[in-house]
This record gives sequence, structure tokens and C-alpha cells, in this order.
Amino acid sequence: MILSATLSKPVKNAENILGRPYRRIKIRTGSSASGHTYFAEFFTDKQAFHEQMTEEQLSAFLKKHAGKTFRNCVERTETEEITILANKKGETTTLRKPAVGIAAPAADRENSGGTAPAADELFQRRDSAAACLRAESAGFNRIKNYLLPEGTPVPFLVLLGVMTPEGKVVAAKYDKFRQINRFLEFIDDVLPDVQKSVGNGRPLRIADFGCGKSYLTFAVYYYLTKIKKLAVEITGLDLKKDVIDYCNKTAEQLGCSGLTFAVGNIAEYAYEHDPDIVVTLHACDTATDYALDYAVKHNCTAILSVPCCQHELNSQITENKAAILSGADTPFAPFLKYGIIRERFAALATDALRAEYLENAGYGVQMLEFIDMEHTPKNLLIRAVKKSGGITENGTALHEAERLTAALRVSPTLRGLLQD
Repeated sequence: MILSATLSKPVKNAENILGRPYRRIKIRTGSSASGHTYFAEFFTDKQAFHEQMTEEQLSAFLKKHAGKTFRNCVERTETEEITILANKKGETTTLRKPAVGIAAPAADRENSGGTAPAADELFQRRDSAAACLRAESAGFNRIKNYLLPEGTPVPFLVLLGVMTPEGKVVAAKYDKFRQINRFLEFIDDVLPDVQKSVGNGRPLRIADFGCGKSYLTFAVYYYLTKIKKLAVEITGLDLKKDVIDYCNKTAEQLGCSGLTFAVGNIAEYAYEHDPDIVVTLHACDTATDYALDYAVKHNCTAILSVPCCQHELNSQITENKAAILSGADTPFAPFLKYGIIRERFAALATDALRAEYLENAGYGVQMLEFIDMEHTPKNLLIRAVKKSGGITENGTALHEAERLTAALRVSPTLRGLLQD
């Protein structure tokens, strides 16, 4: 299975083939309510465009464009890295190396119509050397004090293919392993506040909105029950029935009492009990807002949210661009000039407003880096913990939010939800 693909060095007529002057395309695994499994970003010099693909669409796209429309394509699977190079004559060379970053032997090279240019081979060797250095560096860093340490078999990680039965992390899954441990650090940080509100009379309750394949859900369950020795009730929610069936089957295999999964929409689903912690990771666009609204209205103690695909404000800002720029002494002109800058500005404005609304609802809010930017641009985590003494409206936070929404002429979904 392809985990990611990057296409670069377009041929001269690439714009005629693709409809836009794309310089680079990055594709990674993902999931959505519609069942797509890949998320693609198409970059021009000034803009970025997004598209979702199924596995079949990705396969057809790579077959059509790798080594043809783009002279350089790097595909990564769980076991190897495949580089397809094409010279100006259209002759291609395929280079393969193990996923751990060790250069493959010469016998593994597959030529199809000629030899790649010497310059391309030099760049390939340079990239291979850099990959080896990164792998060595990663190996050195693996002795960090992870909450789930490498070398100790963790049943759910073994079952999900992240670890071997001996406790060794699979090379292609090491980023996932780091992500899991990073998220558990966030859980551990909010745990004292949550336990204080729960007391000793009942299990700690967690709702995971948009849980997907639930790597992190299983990690939280394992950490809280096996390491922290706490009683928990955790429910994962997602729109995809096949994914939920898989998660329930996995929970049954692992004997996870108190861990359940259900099919449902964030905006409409009703939990039996109010959760103490609400988790929402990469819930697309306004789905994050519905999760935050649910957490606030159900007196949730802690919220951990990694937003994704913040399209709402970008669309509103683009539509109202002329009106925004017509305002006296507006400072936003440089942010609205280029499409890719406007898109990122809108995403930051979206999350800044979410933080202000949560503060107004009585939460202490922090914006934190989830994982390194080199792994994903969707790495901002909103951590909100309810302040002691109940909800107390923060007039300053609301005032700042209203100033920004007025200046940008936008109407965020979360504001409307919390006012209902």
C-alpha cells in the first residue's frame, strides 16, 4: 500500500495536461466521510489546491503522470521507497530502497528504456545519504522516555502493525509511534484536572469524534487502563460503518472492556453520559466546530482538538475580499493578495477565533504543536481545560473575537452554535 507520493520537475507541457502550472504534487494517506483514502495537494508558484482520491484513483494518477508529466516521483510504501526518474528524452529509471533509509543494492535498479542522467543519479545519491543520516538520527532519538517505550510489546500496537511481537517499532510506522506518544503526553497533562472533576465514584469518560481507525483511541485506552490503572469508558464515533466495524472487532480481540465504537454524525450523536474529555483529530472544516460546541454545552472538563481543512472562513474571506480591502486603513491586504497565503491566514484566523470562543466559555486555552511540521502541516493542537468555579464568560476574549470577525467580514460556525 502506498503511504505517500511526491511528484516534481514537471515537463514543459504539464500545464496543458493538468490544466494548471503545477510545480509539485504531494499525496498522503488519509480518510474522509466519503470514503476517500488519499489527500493530494497541488502546488503552483502562488497557490495550493486540494483533492481527495481513492486508492484506485491514486493508482491511475501515478500510472499516468509518474515519470511522464513529472520527471521525478517518489513513492513510499510500508516496506520501501520507490523513486522514478525520467530524463529529457523520456527514458525512465526506477530506484528502490528499504523504508528504513538504507540505499538499495545496484541489482534492485529497474531500467525501462535507458539510463537516467548523471545529474539525477547524483541527486539521488545525495538524497539517499541524507535519508541515512535522518534514519541514524531517528535511531539515536529513540531512547527518549516515551510513555509507551519501544522494546516493550504493546498488544494493540502489535495488532495494528505498528510494533513487531518483540516490541520493535516497524520502520514505516515510526512516525505514527511518535504521534501516539506525543498525544498521550497531552492526555497525561490534562489528567489531574479531569480526575479532580471526576472523583473516585465513576469511570473517566472520553468521547473521540471522528476516530477513524482509532490508533490514538486504543492508545489512550491502553495508557489509562494498563499504565495509569484507571477505570474508563471511551466511545469512538465515525461516519464510516466499515471502519467502526473494524474498530469494534479489534476492541473485542484485545478484550477492551469499556471501549466501544459507534457510527454517527458529530452534530447529531447523543452519548449516554457527558464525557470528561472530548477528542477531535483532523475533523474536517466545521466538524471541529460541532465537536467543540458539544464539549462546551456538555460541561466537558478537557478538550484536545487538531483541526483540519479549515475552508469555511477562507471561502467567506475570498467572497468578501473587495469589501475587506475597502475598509479604512485595513492591515490585511498582504494576507489576501496571494491564494496560498490567504488560505493559511484563514486557517489561523479560524483557530484563533475558536480559542477566543472557548476562553469566553470558561476554558483555559493553549495552542500547541502536535507533531513536527515535516510530517504534516496539520499539526496545531487546541488544548482547552475548564477553569475551576464553572463557566464564567470572558468579555475580553469575546470582544477580541468580534473585532476580528467584523474586520474580516466572516461569520464562524462555532460562534453561531454557542449562541444557540
